[in-house]
Amino acid sequence: MTRMKFSDADLSRIIEMAWEDRTPFEAIYTLYHLNETQVIALMRKELKPSSFRLWRKRMNGRTTKHLQLRDPKVSRAYCPTQYKR
Repeated sequence: MTRMKFSDADLSRIIEMAWEDRTPFEAIYTLYHLNETQVIALMRKELKPSSFRLWRKRMNGRTTKHLQLRDPKVSRAYCPTQYKR
């Protein structure tokens, strides 16, 4: 993996995007040029081992993390009720 330097804010945002169920890996690639394998390596490096295992278990088989596997009904990056007005 090519070592890239990210600001603390960018690193925090990448981790946040990786944790979000509806944010696909393709979106992370578009913004930060990290593919799925690189995101996994970054998460392994930046998270505590127990948090990394929890994240991997959560992401395993989650079709919303890949645009090609995503149900066409999922058109947003968040649930409509997530941000209350």
